[in-house]
Amino acid sequence: MSLRRAVGVFGLAASIVNITIGGGIFRLPSLVAATLHAAAPLAFLVCAAVMGVIVVCFAEAGKRVDLTGGPYAYVSEAFGPFPGFLAGVLLWLPGTLAMSAVATILADAFAGLTGSIAGRALFLLTLFTVLGAVNVCGVRQGTWLNIAATAAKLVPLAALVAGGIFAIEPAHLVPAAAPSAASLARATMLLMFAFFGLESALIPSGEIVDVRRTVPRAILVAMIAVTLLYVAVQVVAQGVLGDALATESAPLAAAAAKVFGPGGATFLYAGTFVSMLGSVAGMTLAAPRGLYAFAERGLLPGVLKRVDPRFHTPSVAIAVQCALVCLLAITSGFERLAVIANLAALLLYALCCLAAWRLSGVVWAPVVAGGAILWLLTSITWPEWRVLGAVLVPVSLVYLARSKMTTWRNRRPAQPKPA
Repeated sequence: MSLRRAVGVFGLAASIVNITIGGGIFRLPSLVAATLHAAAPLAFLVCAAVMGVIVVCFAEAGKRVDLTGGPYAYVSEAFGPFPGFLAGVLLWLPGTLAMSAVATILADAFAGLTGSIAGRALFLLTLFTVLGAVNVCGVRQGTWLNIAATAAKLVPLAALVAGGIFAIEPAHLVPAAAPSAASLARATMLLMFAFFGLESALIPSGEIVDVRRTVPRAILVAMIAVTLLYVAVQVVAQGVLGDALATESAPLAAAAAKVFGPGGATFLYAGTFVSMLGSVAGMTLAAPRGLYAFAERGLLPGVLKRVDPRFHTPSVAIAVQCALVCLLAITSGFERLAVIANLAALLLYALCCLAAWRLSGVVWAPVVAGGAILWLLTSITWPEWRVLGAVLVPVSLVYLARSKMTTWRNRRPAQPKPA
């Protein structure tokens, strides 16, 4: 039975916007300001330009591959099973790290609402226990939780921009000096986290109407909307707080407090909490299916493909995913998780750019995108490369070993049946 093609331009664009605008924008303004100061809005424009040329490659590949799987399908179609497998790992890994990074912001928002940080680990344990249980109970329940939590995502951001634009001090937006190429690269690298999600939104390509027309138009609409919102939020936060922005752990709540008073901070904390919950709930719904898919292909232990007999959900994969994300959120900080997630995502983007070149014959976009990706990768430190290598090398060896074993078994002569 084939999948029904029902997703049009605005449906796909809305999905991209919903997935892309997650937790990063509530934390990243202060991190970028700490690196670039008043020049921070420039990094958003540079990041949008880099993402723009990358999404041209996605659009070129997406016009020619209408199979479910998105980037995984593009790379598999262009280069075969092993590169496709690596693309699948690089699709799952940033989502897992992003879940953990966003969960750290969610825990900070909870502490801001309650005035206490003592129960941070307990909060995270409770959060992922509840989310795991909801998703084990059924995909419909997980989907409704995601929809309910993300429905109010844009309200606090829109309110801050609308009210804060009148409180901007122009002097706060004047850079003292031009940023260096290295600092701009690092800030842009951090901001890639805020644009992360495009590749996940394209996974259901097999359900998109008129792929050649819908994919590029939806990407264009979504990227313009997301970029305008992000730049507006950074300009307002920078213009309201000035140099103080760089020291804030909850920058948008601090800006709202200055614009609207204490009630504004509470409103932004609540909005942050709701947005983060929606983002983590959505990723909790999607990410475990990656583990389940790998187990089905024999690349991970078979227990991960166990399906709950009552609810018909991959219960073990959900439990393992939630436990892993919770552990990462408790033991790591937002910035480190975000950078490693971005590193994995950039490598995935590079594979997709090569796939676009191979599938479409278009040269300029993959070359420009590849150059931009290489520039961003110069800001990655060796410890961050080692962390990613500690994941990719073992899973590659497992894949190759499994492939060799399968080939050997297929070549064995059939045993004669007993008389």
